[in-house]
Amino acid sequence: MKYFVVTMLAKGKKADYGLYAENKNEAQSSAKIRYSGMVLKAVESSPPLEDQLKKLKETILANMSKKKLKQDSLVASISQLAVMVNAGLSLNESLGDIAEATDDLALKKVLGTMAEDINAGHSLSSSAEKFRFELGNLTLAMIELGEKTGNMAEALYKLAEMLEEIRRNITKFKKAMAYPRNVMIAMAGAFTMLITYVVPQFKTIFEQLHAELPVPTLILLFLEHLFNTYGKYVLIGIVIFVYVFKYALNHSREFTYKFHQFLLKLMLIKNVILYATLSRFTLVFAELVRAGIPVAEALDTSINMIDNLPLKDKLSIIRATVEKGGALHTGIKETGLFENMIVQMISAGEAGGQLDAMLEKVMEYYKMKFDAIIDGLSDAIEPIMLALIAGMVVLLALGIFLPMWGMGDAVNERK
Repeated sequence: MKYFVVTMLAKGKKADYGLYAENKNEAQSSAKIRYSGMVLKAVESSPPLEDQLKKLKETILANMSKKKLKQDSLVASISQLAVMVNAGLSLNESLGDIAEATDDLALKKVLGTMAEDINAGHSLSSSAEKFRFELGNLTLAMIELGEKTGNMAEALYKLAEMLEEIRRNITKFKKAMAYPRNVMIAMAGAFTMLITYVVPQFKTIFEQLHAELPVPTLILLFLEHLFNTYGKYVLIGIVIFVYVFKYALNHSREFTYKFHQFLLKLMLIKNVILYATLSRFTLVFAELVRAGIPVAEALDTSINMIDNLPLKDKLSIIRATVEKGGALHTGIKETGLFENMIVQMISAGEAGGQLDAMLEKVMEYYKMKFDAIIDGLSDAIEPIMLALIAGMVVLLALGIFLPMWGMGDAVNERK
């Protein structure tokens, strides 16, 4: 919506009114309805500062309340919807019944709104488009597939299977990270407690010595001062940083792109992201091709599902190559993401007219690779975790005991 200043003439006096409209004609029409008098002109302008601040506040609040649906609830609801549609029930009745039955308030709102839209004559895909963020690109793509093929129940069954597979991958990653995460949280808590309550007891002794303190002790004393003097502000700063960081990720493509590039350079994390992306891409692409969707269209849907922007750009090379009339395996090779074996498999599938079967084998291969990485993730993280714990223990030990040894030396010298 654009902001217009409409000048009107009423009782021999001119008056300006500000309003939002799609275009100049709509602004003039709205002004005639809202205000009395004759429209002289409508000029596009910048909204007043008060309106800009109000809109910014509304956007921030909307972003804070906006969140994706729980994967478990979404999978269960889509499975229920597939069963009900397959049994011959209408879409609006099915959606309404599921919305009433679910305890998930966010899902209830989405499904209830979609049921109302369908009852008003809208298609399922156009209604779901309003909730692209909540439902995800894959859900919208499979709904459109069901409408195109005329077999919505089968498309929903397949969608439920794909979402369940993606959910399993996410669950595996969370389980692999649970132990190291919990250990590090416990160590961070213990370290904070020691800095907050134990180090201050030694601080008094160190101040009485008036001796030159070693570097580890100075670090501990600095952390103690920071925690005990500015602890509240540090906590508030962390909360503000997290919120600003999330806002930047959601609203700045350039910032998100650079952050994703940074993640792809991190040891361990880069392989998890790469193979999770390739596993999801091949899963969706294989299913769409098997369902009879043209390769270019299937690529478009599969690539739109990718979250990591640098990988998304590289995979877009495949779509560009296919749209220009090139072979699928040529585009896959140009990305530099796929092994030569995969390129040869795709090439053989294209030549033999068995692309869907070959894509399924590729999908299974990347699923196996991703599972292997996740299974070995805990073992790979353990040395890093142990090194961090050892560093914290050494810092505490040296920071406290080195000055104590210094005290002993000073006493011996005096004797």
